[in-house]
Amino acid sequence: MLIRFYVENFSSFKERQEFSLLPGKMTKKREHVTNSVGSIRALKAGVIFGANASGKSNLIKAIAFGQKMVLRGLRSENLINFQNFRLDADYRNKDSRIEYEIQYGTKNYAYGFVFNRRGIVEEWLYEMTKTSEKKIFERDNRKKNNFDLTNLNKKNRYTEEQQFLKFIAKGTPDNQLFLTEIKSRKVRENVSDISDILNVLDWFQNSLKVIFPDDKYKQGVKFEIKEDEKLLKTFNELLDYFDTGISGVCLEKIDIEKVEIPNRILKKIEEDLMNDQSEHTRASILSVNNTTYFISANEKEVNYHEFMTKHKVSGQLEEEFFDTADESDGTNRIIDLIPLLMDLLNGDNVFIVDEMERSLHPNLMYDFLDLFLSKCENINSQLILASHESTLLNQKLLRKDEIWFVVKNQDGASMLHSLEQYNIRFDKQIRKDYLLGRFKAVPKIGNRNHLTVLN
Repeated sequence: MLIRFYVENFSSFKERQEFSLLPGKMTKKREHVTNSVGSIRALKAGVIFGANASGKSNLIKAIAFGQKMVLRGLRSENLINFQNFRLDADYRNKDSRIEYEIQYGTKNYAYGFVFNRRGIVEEWLYEMTKTSEKKIFERDNRKKNNFDLTNLNKKNRYTEEQQFLKFIAKGTPDNQLFLTEIKSRKVRENVSDISDILNVLDWFQNSLKVIFPDDKYKQGVKFEIKEDEKLLKTFNELLDYFDTGISGVCLEKIDIEKVEIPNRILKKIEEDLMNDQSEHTRASILSVNNTTYFISANEKEVNYHEFMTKHKVSGQLEEEFFDTADESDGTNRIIDLIPLLMDLLNGDNVFIVDEMERSLHPNLMYDFLDLFLSKCENINSQLILASHESTLLNQKLLRKDEIWFVVKNQDGASMLHSLEQYNIRFDKQIRKDYLLGRFKAVPKIGNRNHLTVLN
């Protein structure tokens, strides 16, 4: 779970901003709050509202940037490619900062780094409780002895394992994160007592999933199923629930060599599926030009099917089969989101989605979020959205502390604040106030009389 995220001097964010998923004081909708981990609870949903160009997408880009830095890293000779705040000359040469506070298993962690284009300036990992924090490691590249690893392998400080960690730290390039170096060298095979680092790496690798408007959730994302029949039943029920007009779905076995799918994508999916140690069938759904493929793996082989929809035909008993490319954009969007919902309800996943409402009717958007929140009482997963859809601004659906706004100040810098900062009754209809600009996160329309070019 994501507890808090901090960003500073990144894209439209200038001064340090905090996006928090810690529950506030309200007692309603307790099922929206996760079970306690070390006396810390988190919210299961967060929705970020704001005008166009206010910074909603930039917040999600910052979260995704940190994940990419951890999981992929850079070649040693490369500069770090990002955009800092450009509308204040004092910030052009100022370091940037990203920090995550997360929950994993029975522990809470704070992990972050300070950086500029030339490289990493600082990096740290702490274990947190509600009242204290314990350093796991620290790094400061401005110091001669830039790594403090004394709390790693503390009981076996002079063993070969500890010396190996020091060797890895010393060999970490200035533009590379220590976590990335641990991952790339597959240290888990050599060092047994770095479970906290491996926990955080696993969170970035397997729990956090960031989806942008032009992404397909099903683009190579895997999930577990006990049997194909359950997958098909889930799709049938949800496509009917969302009133798509589809009477059923099926899987048609195909020869993958005759399908135009980039080889690098197929290899990556196959590798992920075959390396997964799940006791259930490992599966991935892949979309290419709106045609949908279902890829599953057991211990011995990978199987490929095309995902087809069925429609009833007036005047005949047999149903007509459709390629998903023949379905509407809205239906394909729902097909995209069903695996997301399945993974959310499996637990221990954090989905961050930008403009989830694209091609969806407002009622479907509302119902999707409501469906997740109605089923999540005993599940620790999170769904975080950046949206323009004002129908979600409803206190029957969301808690005040789950509603966030992003606005730009007079300097052009994005600022974050929560609805909980406002003194509003729990039963008040807030959508109208939002559209009237009370929460500042709507566009400021100019005077049309000044549009002389259109006269």
